Amino acid sequence: MTEQGTPGSGAGKAPEPSGVDLARVALRAAKEAARARGDAAQQRKQARRGGLRSGARADRRDPMALGSAISRLLSERGWEAPAAVGGVMGRWPEIVGEDVAKHCEPERYDEDERVLVVRCDSTAWATNLRLLAPTLVARLNEDLGHGTVRLIKVVGPGGPARRFGPLRAPGSTGPGDTYG
Repeated sequence: MTEQGTPGSGAGKAPEPSGVDLARVALRAAKEAARARGDAAQQRKQARRGGLRSGARADRRDPMALGSAISRLLSERGWEAPAAVGGVMGRWPEIVGEDVAKHCEPERYDEDERVLVVRCDSTAWATNLRLLAPTLVARLNEDLGHGTVRLIKVVGPGGPARRFGPLRAPGSTGPGDTYG
């Protein structure tokens, strides 16, 4: 297993938002404030006309398309990056190639640490993917946005279950020391 930095160094602290995250929050707040100003003006106008009524023009009470509703939900909740990484997991063979995709598959993405964990089915493929990791990080960040993936953590195959018994040598790690 290789990884750069120490993943547990945050010790329970939430990471401080950085430039892109701060910009998203500021944009979202500005849009909500503008929408509130527009809604208040429209309500005053409708009150002068004799109350709320539905009109021929579109307003926020109208039904919206499913794609628009999902996009709005993602942007309101700040889930753009996790959704984009989820899309990458679905397009994994296109990104890394068919040969690598047969032997290595993404397991999870840690949004706080910005680490993508990939499991390989053999130590040879794990070593190969570790060598390709900087190229893959660059390709993923090009596709998802700069800084979305900071590190690819490559995990080798899991070994067989460890058995305890009379033939076990004291202090040995058993078959687990040849896997991973």
